[in-house]
Amino acid sequence: MKLKLYFASLMLILMAGLVPVTAMAEEKKEETPAVSAPAATDPAAATTAAPALSTAAPAVEAAPAADAKKPLTAEDVQTNLNFVWTLIAAFLVFVMQAGFAMVEIGFTRAKNACNILMKNMMDFSAGAIAYWAVGFGLMFGVSNGYFGTTHFFFTGAGEADQPWNYAFWMFQVVFAATTATIISGAVAERTKFSAYIVYSFIVSAVIYPIFGSWAWGNLYKGTGWLASMGFIDFAGSTVVHSMGGWLSLAGAIIVGPRLGKYDKNGNMRPIPGHNIPLAGLGVFLLWFGWYGFNPGSTTTGNNTIAIIAVTTTLAAAAGANSAMFFTWLKFGKPDVGMTMNGALAGLVGITAGCANVSPISAVIIGLVAGILVVVSVMFFDKIRVDDPVGAISVHGVCGAWGTLAAGLFNVGGFTMKQVGVQLIGMGACFVWAFGCGLILFKAIDMVIGMRVSKEEELAGLDMAEHGASAYPDFQTVHYGSMFNPDEGSK
Repeated sequence: MKLKLYFASLMLILMAGLVPVTAMAEEKKEETPAVSAPAATDPAAATTAAPALSTAAPAVEAAPAADAKKPLTAEDVQTNLNFVWTLIAAFLVFVMQAGFAMVEIGFTRAKNACNILMKNMMDFSAGAIAYWAVGFGLMFGVSNGYFGTTHFFFTGAGEADQPWNYAFWMFQVVFAATTATIISGAVAERTKFSAYIVYSFIVSAVIYPIFGSWAWGNLYKGTGWLASMGFIDFAGSTVVHSMGGWLSLAGAIIVGPRLGKYDKNGNMRPIPGHNIPLAGLGVFLLWFGWYGFNPGSTTTGNNTIAIIAVTTTLAAAAGANSAMFFTWLKFGKPDVGMTMNGALAGLVGITAGCANVSPISAVIIGLVAGILVVVSVMFFDKIRVDDPVGAISVHGVCGAWGTLAAGLFNVGGFTMKQVGVQLIGMGACFVWAFGCGLILFKAIDMVIGMRVSKEEELAGLDMAEHGASAYPDFQTVHYGSMFNPDEGSK
């Protein structure tokens, strides 16, 4: 009887839901402005790798709803499909927030798990408000040549007759959140929660959107000087990942290494993560979410998404393989953490060129990224930049490689001019992100402080910052058992 009542209630809810949907379909709506694919910065660069799919993804339009007396046209169906695909892709990218949280928690110590969950929750929550209020306008508003000057607080973009703008904003805000959350891993286990909230807001409101307007501003109301040069970054190897990576580098330098990470002679001491299976789950969630990140950047539900999914998969798989074999040869055993970071490195590396390289090129890009991330992690450890999860190497270094590779392996043909444009974009990103990062983090450090006290760091940020414990039935703090807490301090 309860089961029958449940299904009867469900049917009533569904029937009630059909009423507003039908009413909406009968309303006459004006056509919205065409919006090109959110990461195809150059129409020529939006071509896919397969010869059979060499046509650029069509601009997306919110076509008028069908008249009550007129059936839906093929164009109406395609438009509706574009909405559905773009929003599904946005939701997939949002799942990456969970992936980043799990990777960071797994690669760090148990006494900081609640703090990391809070950071990954709040960088999106604070960042979404910041991007709505300021960031979207700076990135996609009518541009003065350097950044947008309209559409703040979504004014002028959210009219009822322009429903596509809502889908476009939703897809873009999850990209902004990804940039902010990348920084979390590089400064984990020793950063004040208040400082984290402040810089997450500013990154989402100002730093990320201004560079984004240079590369992707042409996609809406604005203009972008990098886009106008033909810069290829289909889904954000540089705009999102290198941006987050170079900001991470600045943050790690300002906040300093964790207590005990380096001895008095500068030698690195490993600080193992407490839950590698959890980190592995995070990697799989990130890989899954990347199918929204890359194929979703077409914003078009057509056959172009298939080849992008293939290149994305091959690069990730190649990155995992090369990282595994490289660490096996170098250290005598295949390293679990490095193999997982190799998969992420391959995903970051293919993000720029996923729509304009062939499958075999995707494999090469992933193979190089998998080795590059291992070498890069060892390099930053050598120069005493403490990055608990390898965010600088995965996102900053491999994002730069992926952006260069998009020019080197472009199916439209290799030219030194294109490679030069890619190098300009990479350099501009480094100067902007690293420079702004140093200024931002230093200012925060001077005003409210970036780093917790030694006592709080030893006790763990869960208790010090939140009065909570992720594992209340287990001991998670080991005072002085591994190292002298004064060594390696800032």
